[in-house]
Amino acid sequence: MNFKNYVVLIVTFLLITFSIGSSVLNYMKSLNETQEELKERSLPLSIDNIYTEVQRNLIEPTLVSSMMANDTFLKDWIIHDESKTNKIARYLESIKNRHNVFSTFLVSQKTGNYYTSKGLLEKIKEENPNNEWYFKFRDIQDNYEINLDFNKYLGDSLIMFINYKIFDDNFHYLGATGIGIKISYIDDMLKHFRLKYNFNVFFTDKDGNIVLSEQENNDIGKARNIKDLNLDKASLIENSKVIEYKKNGKAYILNTKYIKELKLYLFVEAELDKFTKELEKTFYTNLLISLLITAIIIMIILYTIRTYNKKLENLASYDSLTHLPNRRNFNEYFEKSLKLFKRDNIPRSVIFFDIDNFKMINDNYGHLVGDNVLKRIAVILNLQIRDCDTISRWGGEEFLILLNDSNVEQSFQVAQKIRASFEDDLELSNLVKGSVTASFGVATFRKDDTIEKVISRADHALYAAKNSGKNKVEKEV
Repeated sequence: MNFKNYVVLIVTFLLITFSIGSSVLNYMKSLNETQEELKERSLPLSIDNIYTEVQRNLIEPTLVSSMMANDTFLKDWIIHDESKTNKIARYLESIKNRHNVFSTFLVSQKTGNYYTSKGLLEKIKEENPNNEWYFKFRDIQDNYEINLDFNKYLGDSLIMFINYKIFDDNFHYLGATGIGIKISYIDDMLKHFRLKYNFNVFFTDKDGNIVLSEQENNDIGKARNIKDLNLDKASLIENSKVIEYKKNGKAYILNTKYIKELKLYLFVEAELDKFTKELEKTFYTNLLISLLITAIIIMIILYTIRTYNKKLENLASYDSLTHLPNRRNFNEYFEKSLKLFKRDNIPRSVIFFDIDNFKMINDNYGHLVGDNVLKRIAVILNLQIRDCDTISRWGGEEFLILLNDSNVEQSFQVAQKIRASFEDDLELSNLVKGSVTASFGVATFRKDDTIEKVISRADHALYAAKNSGKNKVEKEV
């Protein structure tokens, strides 16, 4: 592996490591912050908001039941006017309409009659399983309870009954009254909590059994039992408490609050995945963007390295003024050609030439004109020389040409053509206000040749041309 590829590999590794590492760290930080926010603020605040709505939606009916149980009209009616059924029916109807509840009821202990807003429905009997709720309620110490039950007279819907005991002024038990709310209404309320706050809300009794939750098809039997969370009774405290647990491989956070008015525990459950889903999407988006940016940066680095590498190679192999191959580049090509000659014996020759009186051009017209003369010479050479041949600026005003498949006589003719091109070129004449000439030496390859030997013979021929009056071509001796 060369140094360039090694550097690119290291930079690529560092960029990818940084992109992935920074994305993962930011994701973990955001995840921890979201979880802490959920536990420390969002969940406690939400349970307070939900409690407020519970007060409005559930505690208000409880207060209505309490108001009915303490209503002097209702007490006097049981004691003195129970025979006037129409009075209690109108009373229960007015309560039902005023507070927009599903049903209102009254059970008289003295007669065992069960009244609703439609009048007398039935007589309560201990041997009737459907009436068992009343006798259980009558015998408990608490003055009220929340009960979930079906009532054949109220349709097939599951009803939440809020039952309150009625006592006279001497605390003698007179019966039970209260209201009924369709469980579908409560289900809508709990569904509202889930959709609005993204929390699952349910209520349990003191033993940890769920008594109210969002139901499918109003089937309370499908409700999960709080015991699945491995809570003991000590966990069901009256103060709010945050509990973390896992269920079916998913992480949950649960907050509890005791509602004294209902004698129920309010539980608000949050599934962490629902709150971190957007973070996960953001993480993958950021990671993809980071990797894309990394890929772009790597491509830019590769392009820059390749560009500068080409520039360096060009600077190392070509003359910056004439853009012809330099001496180093020419030597490499020369070595290959010499080896090929010794193998295939196809004639190859070199032309070594020097611009006549170039120092005078620089002295009289300046180095800028001298540079322009060299550039023009390079252009003329490229026009005169075949693609299979090679030209090099050997140094200063000296140039070397290697001709393939060309013997000394053919190369001599090529040199004469180039010499005439220089002498007759109008652009060169305009630069120096006269003709630009050059002296040429021609030598051909021999079996025992080296680069030095070939160039040395061409150089001697060049000096012979110089010494014989310049602007001439001489062959090797």
